[in-house]
Amino acid sequence: MRMDRSDPWTAADLLNREPEAELRRILLQYGQERWAARIAQRITDRRRREPFKTTRQLVELVAGAIPRAAWPRDIHVATRTFQALRIAVNRELDSVAAGLKAAIAVLVSGGRVGVVSFHSLEDKIAKDLFHVEATDCLCPPQAPVCICGHTRSVRVVTRKPIRPSPAEIAQNPRARSGRLRIAEKL
Repeated sequence: MRMDRSDPWTAADLLNREPEAELRRILLQYGQERWAARIAQRITDRRRREPFKTTRQLVELVAGAIPRAAWPRDIHVATRTFQALRIAVNRELDSVAAGLKAAIAVLVSGGRVGVVSFHSLEDKIAKDLFHVEATDCLCPPQAPVCICGHTRSVRVVTRKPIRPSPAEIAQNPRARSGRLRIAEKL
């Protein structure tokens, strides 16, 4: 699951070492997994007996933790768990924010940055960053005068994200969760 194989921290390390509360937070925040508490509790129970070594072990644990009637129809039952672990191991959301800030910084006036996200957390980062960069003052509303000195650097081109059309989804089903946001440098 590591994007950088030289990084010593692996998903197995995360599964076998993190406390139950942290596993629950990761599954909830990054995987938006409804059964996060139950899965985290079962992970910690199982690893007391034997550490996780294979993905199959985790798949079977997740499948057993989620009631069959609650399994998602469109994706594999363990998809959200694996997504959460991948995001945590690679610190992907930090990279999205840093990359987007860097992209805005190098744009020339009139240049545009487009962000295609496939996960609501990535989309929220782009939406929030564009909002902040399109705002002149970030001081609390009750402040009598601006003390932050922030000036807007972009204009948001797309107030709402552009979503794929039904024809595009029919041609490329993976596009179904894609969201495009665009901002223009001032």
